[in-house]
Amino acid sequence: MQKIIDRFVKYITVDTQSDPNNPDFPSTEKQWNLAHILVKELNEIGLEDVTLDDHCYIMATLPSNVEFKVPTIGFIAHIDTSPDYTGTNVKPQFYPNYNGEDIILNKEENIVLSPSYFDDLLLYKGQTLITTDGSTLLGADDKAGITEIVSAMEYLMEHPEIKHGKIRIGFTPDEEVGKGAHMFDVEKFGADWAYTMDGSQVGELEYENFNAAGAVVTINGKIVHPGYAKGKMINSMTIASEFIASLPENEVPEKTEGYEGFFHLHNMKGEVEKTELQYIIRDHDLKLFKERKVLFQKLVNDLNKKLGANLVEVEIKDQYFNMRKKIEPVMHVVDIAEEAMKQLGIKPLISAIRGGTDGSQLSYKGLPCPNIFAGGHNFHGRYEYVAAESIQKATDVVVKIAELTAERAKK
Repeated sequence: MQKIIDRFVKYITVDTQSDPNNPDFPSTEKQWNLAHILVKELNEIGLEDVTLDDHCYIMATLPSNVEFKVPTIGFIAHIDTSPDYTGTNVKPQFYPNYNGEDIILNKEENIVLSPSYFDDLLLYKGQTLITTDGSTLLGADDKAGITEIVSAMEYLMEHPEIKHGKIRIGFTPDEEVGKGAHMFDVEKFGADWAYTMDGSQVGELEYENFNAAGAVVTINGKIVHPGYAKGKMINSMTIASEFIASLPENEVPEKTEGYEGFFHLHNMKGEVEKTELQYIIRDHDLKLFKERKVLFQKLVNDLNKKLGANLVEVEIKDQYFNMRKKIEPVMHVVDIAEEAMKQLGIKPLISAIRGGTDGSQLSYKGLPCPNIFAGGHNFHGRYEYVAAESIQKATDVVVKIAELTAERAKK
């Protein structure tokens, strides 16, 4: 357990925040810092074919230790952290034998991680919680996933009595800005299927995710002196507020759950002359997803018609699609993960992801890739936490999947 904690801390204290506004690949130079650490570590534990390409993708191989043919499986995680909250100077805090009470993350600023608000905390009473100090995110998304994969590969290297086929591992950049799978070389990876270790609560197993698009709404105004503005000034921020109000008020992340889709305004900046709104559009159902995009465009058109001029522009780009369509024909890949959890005494929680992973794009590139829990909660912010025991359990699941895949191949 301590070795896993030490490995996790080593990873999260390296700042790897990605940048959605930089078209370079990777979008930030600092992602290379963790990439080089990982390459060194993978070589040290004895993996083969360790590569780091020009776009910061890492791949490596754990060779088969059996003589019969076993499908090649893969495990994938991402090295970047969310651009939504700073990952600089992460100072993890540790709470062994968590007692179920409030955790004071930052006394000076009165930042409290409380089970009265985040009730999932109570699932981890008696365990070792790792939290932030209230000033950064933690980085369990997805450095917990990296920790689990590396730890599992090291364990399998040290325990050759556990029989397994060839295993490929991959670490990607820029997942948090939607580019994590864009330059992933599926043919080079060479796996029959894979799993992303990028879920949350212990037991999560997911093969459905949102269909996703990003939308940028630009409103153009006109600035003149406010004392002489009548009939001349066009305040882009006022128009922006009208557009925001035109969307269905209950179809937002904070008011939806399960399979319900939403429109999410995640960034806005503006002044009188120009305002930009950045949205994400999400729905599990492809038909409803398409209807959401049509509605979004219609609201822009309606507003321009009302204004009597084309002051509002919109660009909508698809990001990824629901992987269910690609996973259902090969459901045995989900069955193996489910059985692995059951054999380890973990209750599988099969549900749809209210988000996306590299696995959704990889599934459409020909690599079926459901998602498995990594253990963290409250991703992308100061209240992020993970139990050390959850990282251990996810590590055990990786090992067990490798073992079960070989057992099934032998029959």
